[in-house]
Amino acid sequence: MESDKTKAAAASTAEATKTAAKKSTAGPGTTASKNGTAGSRSENRDYSQEATKEGALYKFFLDGLKDMYFAEKHILEALPKMKEAATTEELQDAFEDHHLVTQKQVSRLEKVFKSIGESAEAKKCDAIIGIVKEGENIIKETEEGSMTRDAALIIAAQKVEHYEIASYGGLVALAETLQLERAADLLQMTLEEEEDTDLDLTDIAESSINFRAADEEEEDDDDDEEEDDHDYDME
Repeated sequence: MESDKTKAAAASTAEATKTAAKKSTAGPGTTASKNGTAGSRSENRDYSQEATKEGALYKFFLDGLKDMYFAEKHILEALPKMKEAATTEELQDAFEDHHLVTQKQVSRLEKVFKSIGESAEAKKCDAIIGIVKEGENIIKETEEGSMTRDAALIIAAQKVEHYEIASYGGLVALAETLQLERAADLLQMTLEEEEDTDLDLTDIAESSINFRAADEEEEDDDDDEEEDDHDYDME
């Protein structure tokens, strides 16, 4: 009997030791696994949750789209005036081409709105109104038919382009953050078009117009000197 009791106690002790060993091995391992998963989720946050109509970032993105929808339509109204005011056929053609591109960009913005389940809506953009107004003032302040006017019009047009490049660049980044992939792709297309237009305007300015505008200044200076000499002779 003594022997049987001793054996039973030994077996019970062995079983308890084995169970404790299992808990010791499984417990920390399980905890580490859960902590690892939680850490991974924290690092790879799903920003698609922000793409709800209640999210502040989404609302900011939507406001940006509305600004650009207004801006593109406002630019459409301004481009024919700039074309008419331009002196060289090259710059006139550039403004006409940009008008056609801008029409496509308006339609593309409407697709962006549709891709996120929103109605296309314009929001007044004071920035583009001011930039376009500056271009209108340039037309009033420069001589018709001069290269100086064309040089100034190119600068005014590039101010528009730079505003659009900054705006669309930001909208692309936000769309990617919000995982609005279709919207991001469409906006990226427009961004690249704006960058191309800016480069085209630079090429036109630097290839001829700026130099011809400088020649005009020299001719004006020569004419002023001749008039001064003539006045001196008369005295």
